[in-house]
Amino acid sequence: MTSRQGDLFAPEPGQVAVPADVWDRLARSAFRARFSLNKADRAYLCQKGLATVMEHGGDFIARRLAPANPARDGRQTPWKGHPVFVAQHATATCCRSCLQKWHGMPKGRELAPVEQQQVLAVIEQWLLRELQKQPKDNATK
Repeated sequence: MTSRQGDLFAPEPGQVAVPADVWDRLARSAFRARFSLNKADRAYLCQKGLATVMEHGGDFIARRLAPANPARDGRQTPWKGHPVFVAQHATATCCRSCLQKWHGMPKGRELAPVEQQQVLAVIEQWLLRELQKQPKDNATK
């Protein structure tokens, strides 16, 4: 990841605070609340480690979400196949429309580095919350 001069003192994803109201609003959404890590995603996260998975997440966000007009916006995030993808749907960080509606990040302009860090912080905190839960035998979504 390249850094710009203005990014020198930007907080790391783990240090960005996610407002409590975000979690409250997400919890009230039946659609968002239905997502959880399945066994394969949980195993992948445990095997690779959170740092590596979040590295992947940073790449996904930079390539698929950060551009002003992402290719296939609204359909750019797969539903499964990586823990970050599941987290993106669970946290409404999956497309620019969701980012605008849930997180107040307007469409039509590139996400600033600090906004990308905010997105990653939400994803990381959701993954940590998931790891603290007891795994469900039927958790597939």
